[in-house]
Amino acid sequence: MVQVSTARSVSLPLRGLAFVRRQIRSSELWLIAVAVLAGAAAGGLAVVQAKLAHGLQILLFAFDPDQRLSAQAAITPWRVLFIPAGGLALGLMTWAWSRWRTTRAVDPVEANALHGGAMSVRDSAFICAQTLVSNGSGASVGLEAAYAQAGGAAGSMIGRALALRRADLRTLVGAGAGAAIAAAFGAPLTGAFYAFEIVIGAYTVANIAPVAAAALAAVLVARSLGGDTYKLSSTVEAIQNWPVYGLYALLGLATAVFGVALMRMVATAERWTVKLPVPLWLRPALGGMLLAGIALYTPQTLSAGHGALALDLERDLGLKMLLLLIAMKAAASIISLSFGFRGGLFFAALFLGALEGQAFAELINLAPGLPHLNGTVAALVGMGALGVAIIGGPLTMSFLVLETTGDFSVTAATLVASLIASAVVRETFGYSFSTWRLHLRGETIRSAHDVGWIRTLTAGRMMRKDVPAVPTDTGLAEFRRRFPLGAAKRVVLTDAEGRYAGLAPVAAAWSADLNDSGGEGELAALAVNAQAVLAPEMSIKEIMAAFDRAQSDELAVVDADGQVLGVLTEAYATRRYAEELEKARRDLTGEA
Repeated sequence: MVQVSTARSVSLPLRGLAFVRRQIRSSELWLIAVAVLAGAAAGGLAVVQAKLAHGLQILLFAFDPDQRLSAQAAITPWRVLFIPAGGLALGLMTWAWSRWRTTRAVDPVEANALHGGAMSVRDSAFICAQTLVSNGSGASVGLEAAYAQAGGAAGSMIGRALALRRADLRTLVGAGAGAAIAAAFGAPLTGAFYAFEIVIGAYTVANIAPVAAAALAAVLVARSLGGDTYKLSSTVEAIQNWPVYGLYALLGLATAVFGVALMRMVATAERWTVKLPVPLWLRPALGGMLLAGIALYTPQTLSAGHGALALDLERDLGLKMLLLLIAMKAAASIISLSFGFRGGLFFAALFLGALEGQAFAELINLAPGLPHLNGTVAALVGMGALGVAIIGGPLTMSFLVLETTGDFSVTAATLVASLIASAVVRETFGYSFSTWRLHLRGETIRSAHDVGWIRTLTAGRMMRKDVPAVPTDTGLAEFRRRFPLGAAKRVVLTDAEGRYAGLAPVAAAWSADLNDSGGEGELAALAVNAQAVLAPEMSIKEIMAAFDRAQSDELAVVDADGQVLGVLTEAYATRRYAEELEKARRDLTGEA
């Protein structure tokens, strides 16, 4: 009786999961319900991480809990040593983790682009821990990367537990990551479009409801847990004339140039730090010493910069101070990332953009004959435009400005600058910060659009394995006996060691011009494509290029030792590619 009861208790959850899975496949309402669950989890995780990082900063740097680290007037000199101490702790924990786990973690963008939404919860938890230590010890990195990582992992975990289809899993990962951003700023539209533009890579009828529901759920959960709602002051005059919009378009161009330069400088600094004669685990501590020196001059370079941004929007800093702050914050961010601190440039980009916008307004106002620019408006516009240049998502950043200021006129100017910044960066650089770092690791993706399925179309997966093979020394008469006309289209030829020696068309072997002399080498003379072969790991793109080069409609798939694994035809490869393209189109339009 006990065994029966145990079996029933175990099978009940499995039957429940199977029931939910069937409902999700047949009804969009169930997917929305699951997305709400993922959004609620993402919102809770974002609040917990924010409070842990803020609490660690208060403990280490001893400031008022109602204030922000970057808004402090000064830091006690000996306390800046906690920055390299945090770097040392980070380096040691990363070293210990790498000895235990060798797999590389993926973020939500990479997961959705290449892995169909599959994310490791364990790896994601460690990334969040790294980011908390980095931000909590004062490094110039934001928590937004950790928020999105945790939210995306929550969505992936729920989706994989329910064995959702690839498209639904990707939607859930995007919903979780976007919900986390929504919770961080108290801005559901920002979070939803972060999911659409940055994590999913597309806005479709199929994903709008789940993503929006998750973002709303995250914001409500965050507010119930005491999370902060990020608001910026915007008591400024409306923008009503075209010349002013033209100047903000010019600001968008300036932020695009600065954004590309900043991303390239991070990559260059990373190459330099790799060459330093110090152990990998010690590099964050070394970077922390550099950050400590900068922090002694101004604490505004510490952490992400939330407090500093709100503070500087209300101050008239002057052009010289603005340029100095831009240089120091950019240097702090570059040092933090290149020396191994974990985090992102999300909020650093917003802060730097606000400073650049204010500096731009100062320069314009010095020039005679040009319209006067309000420094606060220019800061907000620059904030959104540089955010687009580095992070991507013009609508995401425009909605962030709208939801944090409530000012539609400022939002319109931000959209103009953001579209210019986005177009320039895509045309001249082609990457956001996240995809640029993937590019440096050898990946070729430029967005979160799903291209992972292309990598599953390899020669090894598509080839036919049941292809007849004979040695090249087989006599022509024996070959004809074994393979009459119509029995096969082609036969694989192998040499004395069993290695690939070409393909013998059966029809050619039955040609009336051939007579069996009983000698060897007759089949070898018929061999085609003896040198043109496919490797099993070749992608569909490489396969089609190989068919074009060989001018053949079939090629053998051969391993590194020359052993034949199978044969792939161009017609079948093309059909499989077309089928996957159509499936991707149906997923994109919501027809699946």
